[in-house]
Amino acid sequence: MARKKEKIRVDLQLPKDDTSQSTFIVILMIGMLMGIACLGFWVTNADLVFKPINGQPMFLNLACPDSFDPMDPTGPTYFDNQTCWLTEESPIESTWSETWPRVRPPGLAKSFHVPGMSDSQLIDNGQVQQHPLQPMTVTASAAAYEAYLFEVSIYHYADGSNDRTHILSIQCIANSPNPCSGSVPHAEPGGEYQFWLVFDMPEDGGSEVLLNSVDFTVSVDSWDGIPENMNNKSLWLGPEVALGPISTHPTMFVNFFGLGFLLMVYPAAIYADRQQKKVEAVEAKFPDFLRDLAEYWKGGLSMTLSVRTLANSEFGALNPEIKKMSDQLSWGIAFEDVLKMFADRVGTPLVKRAVSLVSEANKAGGKISDILVTAANDSREIQFLKGERSRAIGSYIAVIWVSFIVFIGVIIVLSNVFIPAIASSNSGGESETIGNMQINAVDPLFFLVVFFYGVTAQAMGNGAMAGLMATGRLSTGMKHAGNMMTICLILFNLAAFQPGLIGVPIAVGMSPDIGFIPITGG
Repeated sequence: MARKKEKIRVDLQLPKDDTSQSTFIVILMIGMLMGIACLGFWVTNADLVFKPINGQPMFLNLACPDSFDPMDPTGPTYFDNQTCWLTEESPIESTWSETWPRVRPPGLAKSFHVPGMSDSQLIDNGQVQQHPLQPMTVTASAAAYEAYLFEVSIYHYADGSNDRTHILSIQCIANSPNPCSGSVPHAEPGGEYQFWLVFDMPEDGGSEVLLNSVDFTVSVDSWDGIPENMNNKSLWLGPEVALGPISTHPTMFVNFFGLGFLLMVYPAAIYADRQQKKVEAVEAKFPDFLRDLAEYWKGGLSMTLSVRTLANSEFGALNPEIKKMSDQLSWGIAFEDVLKMFADRVGTPLVKRAVSLVSEANKAGGKISDILVTAANDSREIQFLKGERSRAIGSYIAVIWVSFIVFIGVIIVLSNVFIPAIASSNSGGESETIGNMQINAVDPLFFLVVFFYGVTAQAMGNGAMAGLMATGRLSTGMKHAGNMMTICLILFNLAAFQPGLIGVPIAVGMSPDIGFIPITGG
């Protein structure tokens, strides 16, 4: 019986095309498109080019053309904002919580105010429309020596009126395990509200009667008429993101200025820099490869066998390239051609110089081992000079980074100290005089934006210069610039873009009055 022939497997491991250049171009193009989109979003918000009459950012007028009239000088109403998904508002919970100790009969009362929109904000088609509902919820509990019965009531006085309107009453019992609660569907903003806590003296008299402590909470879902993602200047702030005690607005319009440049240069620069580091790792082992190749040749091995033997050695990032050279030599390709193909794959001046030296010396005749040693020494000397340059330039790179950190540190301090002081000195919106200096009314966000643009320009310039000095490559410069811009974005959003300075609407709250209203009867 004839034996079955065994199959022979041959792994050619043909050299693959280098896709790093095409990958770099794809990353660069995607980054450029995303960066241009970010800059377009920034331009349509920053009022530098487009200034619609209605005061809305241009992108909102384009995104919701059926909601806003760009030619309306009065600007959009609350009802206009509610028809656009980007500006649709939701109520804010305003809460008043307080504890009253040792309350004696007949009780205590206190005034508070309910926030909301004014009539001017509710005008639609020339008519004042109904205010959106503002549900009010009241909860109360008390601790006492006995289970006394007490009552919580809410009253309202309209503006300019002395007539009291009863809103809500809740019957409660002290020491109850569950607090008593009640609610009303709508609390009209404006006027004066009063919180009354009343309880009677027991008929049998006795020892001192009091509620040791009374805890209560009044909450109202109020509306301020300013869209969630906007500030009181109708500039885009985006949704709020809380990072512990820090409130940030990462999608604020000015951030897109920095993000635009960051996306255009940083991803491609990172990729190019990583590819260059791989090439540098190959270059670092190349002199050792040439030296060992010369030693093997001196030992009597053929060039093909020498390269094949070295393919199993440890040359780090150079190992795959040596394996390719070994395979090519096994196919009958001349050693000189193999070296040229290797130089084309790596594509660096150092490798091309060494390969050219070996090729020309080989054509002129002579001992190939001496040629390889000479090329190895030449490559090692070039590597040494590169290291010397890196060490000499390192101090200058450090100076550039330190100057940038100092600059952004000064800007952050100014943003947190100087700008709030100037803004608070003329919070009324009019010019004021301090000594011989007159301070005009300023918008804090204007100064923050100017500072941010300045730091971004500093990051781009300093980073590009640092990279060019370090390696002579623009990609390294863009990597430094991207690192600086990332630091700029993080620090500004965490430390400079404070809610009060960028125009985030301040919650008015319930604003309870100081002191109590005297109660003379039950």
